[in-house]
Amino acid sequence: MPTPHNSANIGDIAKTVLMPGDPLRAKYIAETFLENPVLFNTVRNMFGYTGTYKGKKISVMGSGMGMPSIGIYSYELYNFYGVERIIRIGSAGAYTNDLKLFDVLLVTDAWSESHYAKVQSGTNKHVIKASKRLNNRLEKAANKLQIPVHKGRVHSSDVFYRNDGTHFTELFERQNCLAVEMESFALFHNAEVLGKKAACLLTISDSLVTKAVTTALERETAFTNMMKIALEMAE
Repeated sequence: MPTPHNSANIGDIAKTVLMPGDPLRAKYIAETFLENPVLFNTVRNMFGYTGTYKGKKISVMGSGMGMPSIGIYSYELYNFYGVERIIRIGSAGAYTNDLKLFDVLLVTDAWSESHYAKVQSGTNKHVIKASKRLNNRLEKAANKLQIPVHKGRVHSSDVFYRNDGTHFTELFERQNCLAVEMESFALFHNAEVLGKKAACLLTISDSLVTKAVTTALERETAFTNMMKIALEMAE
């Protein structure tokens, strides 16, 4: 049955969903990697597709930007469509010079000052872990593909443009955050409260340390290593 944000019917969506923030990245993944992709959602242009990869049924759908957006889409996928696993595949800004443009980061846990978890279910947490099982499978897939990955904590922020341009130094030193993005904390929380699994692979799109940046087109189509890792481990 469709929801206010998703026109798919039950059975249209696979048990495993790859979730980039950008719906155009979802379209690119479906058209580039999936066999016989079928478009199941166009509501608000948040494209979602289901197809097969090496014989395995898999879906890919955009989440939009920020925790409120991925909070809606991931909750509906888990709670109404029977999805068991969501792997966020997104971009991140580096907080350390050890992470270069296009490096892949496998998120172990997300730290956030957000009140998303508290408002959603009264959970008073600021750190939420990714699924260890999914992370093990993603790491195994990366090794098989010979794609190096970094591992560590990310900062899930509610704010993209901050007046304090040096905040990342404190977050790196005090909270051990290697990079910043805006969605994984909410995704991990929804998975936790609904008894599902979630993981997050990120490609470094810019650096707050060196000020290096990628283009919008590169963010849409050039982050292929994390896509291949996620597709390879899909169950």
